[in-house]
Amino acid sequence: MSELVTITAEFKADAPARYAELRRLGPVHRSRFSNGIEGWLVVGHDAAQDALLHPALVKDPTPSLDVLEAAGYTSHRTGVGLGGNMLVADPPDHTRLRRLVAGAFSPARTRRLGPRVQEIADELVDALAPKGEVDLVEAFTAPLPVAVISELLGVPRHDRGDFRAWSSLMLTAPSDAQRAAGENLNRYLADLVAAKRREPDDALLSALVAMRDEDDGRLSEVELVGTAVLLVVAGHETTVNLLGNALVALLRAPEQADLLRARPELVPGAVEEFLRYDSSVEHATPRYANADLVLSGTAITRGEVVMVALSSASRDTPVPGDPAVLDVSREGVRHLSFGHGVHHCLGAPLARLEAATALETLLRRIPDLRPSVPLDELEWVSSGIMRGPLSLPVRFTPR
Repeated sequence: MSELVTITAEFKADAPARYAELRRLGPVHRSRFSNGIEGWLVVGHDAAQDALLHPALVKDPTPSLDVLEAAGYTSHRTGVGLGGNMLVADPPDHTRLRRLVAGAFSPARTRRLGPRVQEIADELVDALAPKGEVDLVEAFTAPLPVAVISELLGVPRHDRGDFRAWSSLMLTAPSDAQRAAGENLNRYLADLVAAKRREPDDALLSALVAMRDEDDGRLSEVELVGTAVLLVVAGHETTVNLLGNALVALLRAPEQADLLRARPELVPGAVEEFLRYDSSVEHATPRYANADLVLSGTAITRGEVVMVALSSASRDTPVPGDPAVLDVSREGVRHLSFGHGVHHCLGAPLARLEAATALETLLRRIPDLRPSVPLDELEWVSSGIMRGPLSLPVRFTPR
């Protein structure tokens, strides 16, 4: 067995290189995660795919409650974390909860959102273009997905600043800050559910409230709020970091950005390459062993926690050419960045649409984008399951 792998801020800042070294040593490693939990880290593609499908690795945290409590982990709890939704459920509850919201994220409905996503992207570029120097995270990659998910759910514009901060902290902060943010977001969304019940609108949250009130057996009040929390957090934080990682990659390889400007039809395929090359979801949310099992030769005991490093597994996915090189024209791209199996990301079509629209718009309208600080000095998300730059200062010719 290799020595204990500790996921520190330094590890996360240099994650692609660290995971490459771990993959050379083996597909599964004993680890201590940034949330304080000790368990197993899966880094190889085949092992990750097996873990994501393994019937003994469940999402309901019951088998591992002692481990979670000992580490002070709260993200599985209702009211302070992501409890009460499909992310901590297994079939048949997972199937029921997923079916209730699946229509909102269908490819057909996502396509209908396309014109509005384009409007938001253009508005953001209109605002930043005259400045000549901005932080792209603050000015573009964060506000775009926040605006989209807020409009989809029906979150008032004046609440979106707090909304964004709480959501980010829930996935990226150390335990104490994560718990406080989770409490705030859960409380806010419970209040918003009550407001939509009094004054419904045509947004998704009102539709879920109506569904809950019309058929009490389909969705409990706890599940309603929990689902709203999940849609908020997963519906935008992943895309914020997908865009940030993609732009860092393009700034490191400006010839790839030039290729996308010259051939914008490559952008949708390039999004898959960005997902493979540097996934925004570094680790999938935890899985819990409800029986003893063996994963790629590693014995895992009932009650232990397993984390699948999606970013590592995606970089390990067989593809044409050199997987360590960014190639926006690569065909046949495969990855595990949206997960695999029944928990495959419900919002994948929306994330793809937002990323393609945002990147095409920014590259087309700001053709001389360049970093204003050395890229090796960027600060990265230092804890939690996400990977992305905390800021991305750039300069360009004002327009």
